[in-house]
Amino acid sequence: MSKADYLAGKKTSPAELSAWCQAAMIKSGVKEEDSATAADVFVSADTRGVFSHGSRQIFPLMKNVKDGRIKADAAPSVLRENASTAIMDGNCAMPTSIAVKAMDFAIEKAQKTGMAYIGVKNSNHIGALGYYSLMAAEKGLIGLAMTNTNPWMTVPGGSRPVMGTNPIAYAIPNGSERPIFMDIATSSVAVTPILALKAQGKKLPEKWLVDESGRPTDDPSDFPEKSALLPMAMHKGYGLALFVETLCAALTGAAFLSGISDWLSDSAPPAGQGQAFIALDVAALMPREEFFASLRKMTDEIKNAPKAAGAEKIFLPGDIEHEKRDKAFAEGLYLPDYVLANLLSLAESVGDVKGLDSLFG
Repeated sequence: MSKADYLAGKKTSPAELSAWCQAAMIKSGVKEEDSATAADVFVSADTRGVFSHGSRQIFPLMKNVKDGRIKADAAPSVLRENASTAIMDGNCAMPTSIAVKAMDFAIEKAQKTGMAYIGVKNSNHIGALGYYSLMAAEKGLIGLAMTNTNPWMTVPGGSRPVMGTNPIAYAIPNGSERPIFMDIATSSVAVTPILALKAQGKKLPEKWLVDESGRPTDDPSDFPEKSALLPMAMHKGYGLALFVETLCAALTGAAFLSGISDWLSDSAPPAGQGQAFIALDVAALMPREEFFASLRKMTDEIKNAPKAAGAEKIFLPGDIEHEKRDKAFAEGLYLPDYVLANLLSLAESVGDVKGLDSLFG
C-alpha cells in the first residue's frame, strides 16, 4: 500500500493543510509572503471541491521554481498605467502573488474611477480563477479574472491543439458573505478528468476530444499527443477563448497560442502566460444597497422558478462551492487520492513526509 493510499479516506483541516503547504514552499525556496499567498489560493480551491486546481498543483509549481522557470526572488512590476488601466510584468515571479497583486491593483483603481483593467505578462499557472474574482466581490465590486494557457484545445474545423482552455471567472457581490460566482474553462471539459480517465484506461463519458483527423472521439488514449480538446459548445467556447486570448495576450504583450510553454513540462522555458483582471465598482453607478436589492429580486425569481421533476433546489452559480467550503471548515477536508499523491511527492521533495502524515487524523 502506498503512502497516498494509506492517507486516503482520512481528513485534515483547511488551516493545517494551508500551514503545511506554506512551510513546504518555504523549504522549496519561496519567500514567506509568496508561500502564504499560494497556500491560501490552492487550499481555497480544495475547500470548494475544485481539487484539480487545488494543493495538488503546488508540487509541479515547485519544480518550476527548482528549474528556474519561476524566479522565487522576483516580484511583478508596473510597465505602464493610467487612471483606470495598467500593464504589469510578472517577471516570472510566483504566479499566485502576481495575480493577487494585479487584482488588488484593479480594485484600488476601480474604487477611484469606477472600473479598471490590469493586464499581466510573463506569468505562469495561477490556480482556480474564482479566487481572484471573489477578491473583488468581497470588497463590493464585480470581479472578472481570466488567463490564457498552453494549447490543449482545437477550434471548429481544426484537428490539432490551437488554443488553451482559457478559463474565465466572474464574481458578483450581493450583500452577503456568499457572492455569486462562476469559474469555467472555455473547453468542453478541464484537462485533469481526461488525463485521469486515460490513466485508468477508461473511455470518456462524452466525445470531448477530436482525433488526429478531427473526428469527435471518446478515447483519451492518444491525448494530448495526437488528439485535442473540443471547445465548450463549439463556436461559443471558441469565441470566448479568443476573447480571453485577446485580453490576456494581444493586449498585454504576453505569449499567445503556440508561443506559450507548458508549465507542466520538465524542459520547456518559462510559461509566459498572460492574465487579465477587471473590477467594476457598482457604487459608481448606484448605491450598493439599491444594487443588492435589485439583484436579490432577480435571483429570487430564478431560485423560485418551477423545478424539474426530482429537483429539490435551484442553485445560483457558486452556491454548491460555498456549501462545500462550509462543510470543509465544519467537518474537515477529505482529499482525493490523486491530490494526496502530489502532496506526498511534495513532502518527499522537502523531506517532510512525517509532517504530511501528521495532518491527517
